[in-house]
Amino acid sequence: MGRRLQPTARQVRLGLELRKLREAAGLKATEAAGLLGVTSVQMSQTESGISGVSEQRVRRLAANYACSDEKLIDALTAIATDRTRGWWEAYRGILPAAYQDLAELDHHARFRHDVAVIHVPGLFQTEDYARALFAYMNPEFPADEVGLRVEHRMKRRVVVEGPDPIPYETVIHEAALRINVAGRAATRAQLTRILEMSEADHVMVRVIPFALDDFAGAGSTMVHLGGAVPRLDTVVRDAPHGTAFVDSEAQLEHFRTLFRRVKEAALPPQQSRDVIHQLAKEL
Repeated sequence: MGRRLQPTARQVRLGLELRKLREAAGLKATEAAGLLGVTSVQMSQTESGISGVSEQRVRRLAANYACSDEKLIDALTAIATDRTRGWWEAYRGILPAAYQDLAELDHHARFRHDVAVIHVPGLFQTEDYARALFAYMNPEFPADEVGLRVEHRMKRRVVVEGPDPIPYETVIHEAALRINVAGRAATRAQLTRILEMSEADHVMVRVIPFALDDFAGAGSTMVHLGGAVPRLDTVVRDAPHGTAFVDSEAQLEHFRTLFRRVKEAALPPQQSRDVIHQLAKEL
């Protein structure tokens, strides 16, 4: 397998999971490399996602590590052999790598759960809303740079609007619904879009009203993407340095619990739609 200049988040995750299996088996990298007949440098490159790995090698590693979780092994080999070149590849080298990583993770996700506190979830955003948001957050960007980001965001909506949508649940705080990011008319159109999407069978929308007691929030925007097995779930968080991908088992369980708590605190779907209807009428 050839070396990669810039592995994707999904490729890095494959290497990380192989390293976790090795460490759980109590083997050093040099010992694992010896079992495969490769160098420690090659093992390091595999575990960092810099070098690809074949299905045969993934299964040999799993056997060497005494891993008997067939579903996990199958999921790892699926990542190793995936050759998908999705629409997001057109933006490689044009937009930051996180844009491609998020689109690729969306594409392969079994489900997606969002918590939105300040802004409408990206998968629900209208073009006007997204353009105003990107322009405000990046005032130094010329119009074409903003346009690329808007275009990319609109294409990402395929996972909930396309022919094979994934199950999608989102909890939106009332603050995100009330902030007029792009003016009153654009906000009304944005609320209308959320209402339209909430009617889809695969979509569930819940609202956290300002009046809710004992709600401390979720910290910031949270995205939970379902992997082929729960161990391969990914949580995406906003961080001071950019996008952060969370994949440790303890942290994944923490955010699963947090999403359940936020979801349970939110209004039921019909009451949530009533709130959004009322907000749209007030504009």
